[in-house]
Amino acid sequence: MRILVTGATGQIGSELTLALRRRYGSENVVAAFHRTPLPPPLKDSGPSVRLDVTDRAELEEAVREYKPNVIYHLAAILSAKGEENPAAAWRVNLGGLYNVLEVARAGGVRQVFWPSSIAVFGPKTPKDNTPQDTVLSPTTMYGVTKVAGEYLCDYYARRFRLDVRGVRYPGIISSETPPGGGTTDYAVEMFYAAVKGERYTCFVRPDTVLPMMYMPDCLKAAIQLMEADPSSLTRRADYNVAAMSFSAEELAAEIRKHVPSFQVEYRPDFRQEIADSWPRSIDDSAAREDWGWEPSYDLSRMVEDMLARLKRRLQAEL
Repeated sequence: MRILVTGATGQIGSELTLALRRRYGSENVVAAFHRTPLPPPLKDSGPSVRLDVTDRAELEEAVREYKPNVIYHLAAILSAKGEENPAAAWRVNLGGLYNVLEVARAGGVRQVFWPSSIAVFGPKTPKDNTPQDTVLSPTTMYGVTKVAGEYLCDYYARRFRLDVRGVRYPGIISSETPPGGGTTDYAVEMFYAAVKGERYTCFVRPDTVLPMMYMPDCLKAAIQLMEADPSSLTRRADYNVAAMSFSAEELAAEIRKHVPSFQVEYRPDFRQEIADSWPRSIDDSAAREDWGWEPSYDLSRMVEDMLARLKRRLQAEL
């Protein structure tokens, strides 16, 4: 198996690339990056290529050179950043996906993984236990590109029989990369502040509840879905996946069990409106039934592991 990972320096890509290299062999997983330089763990552990997914010619050249039969397409502009520059979000998120699907179709790529998001939901969507099939009413350009992307992936699967798969990720919490412009970034920022002994100013209300997932489960969902028997799948790139839901204050309280002096004040900004449009909890029964999805981390286990990992990483950087 030969794999190309776009967006390999992003929050998910930086850890998924390494996980794929451990699983399939370092020489078989190519890290594609755009502007951000490759950190040593990625640079030193396998092949890489500089690539702008909005440039079809660059993408075609990378596929010709490395001959991947699987692409994990993770390059994207996230929700909050997308509201600052909607045109760029459209160009990268949807234009980049279109290029990947077209190049995959023409270049003999067998499988494509593309992550959707809970941003496809909106004010008209049920907030609790949000169904797999429901009203999609995004309020952000990021969400608009994810809805359009789900339909585009479905089209390529039906029209060209390209094996496209993906999940609707909730907020992702990771110790390895700093926040990248998402509405759920407050969760990661809390951990950084707590470990550094700093007071944190949260940009959502304390009672804001959102679905979240710890990075090990995020990686597990992607790899498990891509390895699933295609005959068991009833969907393409829109599987709901869930792990835990909690409020901002519940997260702060759990962190205080380990860092009693941690303090948070709440000053909601424009991201509060985005968060209010998203679900509080997700029904992921289709993923559980079709390919055996089951998360490994709940809130308490995630907080304990996240703090330990982040402390080790920050101390190593001193």
